[in-house]
Amino acid sequence: MSDTGRQVSNWNLPNALTTLRIVLVPFFGWALLIDNGESVLWRCIAWAIFVVAMITDKIDGDLARSRNLVTDFGKIADPIADKAITGMALIGLSIVGDVWWWVTILVLLREWSVTLLRLSVLKRVVIAAKDLGKLKTTFQAIALGGLILPLRDADLPSALEVPGEVLFYVSQVCLGVAVALTLYSGLEFYRDVWKQRAQLR
Repeated sequence: MSDTGRQVSNWNLPNALTTLRIVLVPFFGWALLIDNGESVLWRCIAWAIFVVAMITDKIDGDLARSRNLVTDFGKIADPIADKAITGMALIGLSIVGDVWWWVTILVLLREWSVTLLRLSVLKRVVIAAKDLGKLKTTFQAIALGGLILPLRDADLPSALEVPGEVLFYVSQVCLGVAVALTLYSGLEFYRDVWKQRAQLR
């Protein structure tokens, strides 16, 4: 039988991994903000949760495509899970003072506006993920992962002080690149949506 008309069940591994990422968001935020972000242990736990979320984000998409397990639930929940965990990271890091609030607000406005627009035109317009968007996601994950770690905490051993400072500022540079790519890829997305909708008229 051909897979063309096969109905894919929502009960599959990629969707389970996506749901796991959504469930992890409040735990991640809680771990990041314990003691106003000054606990080395809990910042490391928050980092571990963030890494698990980023890895499952990659795995569930690859599994869904390779095993033909793409579902309407996955199309909606996957970007929501992605934006929820990165949004929580940005907000949490702004609360503890490691990321400027204007950066967080700018990125979140772009990310959620693009996600909502993508979902609203899902059945009429198909906008494939581009390499620029994937590069943005990579820089964003590296930057946030580095900033979540307690790299400049006073309780760290003195031997880690210089490497911690270096990694902190490298992460800030990566965040700057991610913000630039976020804005540019957002403009690209809006342009492509406009073109496709114009062709459908």
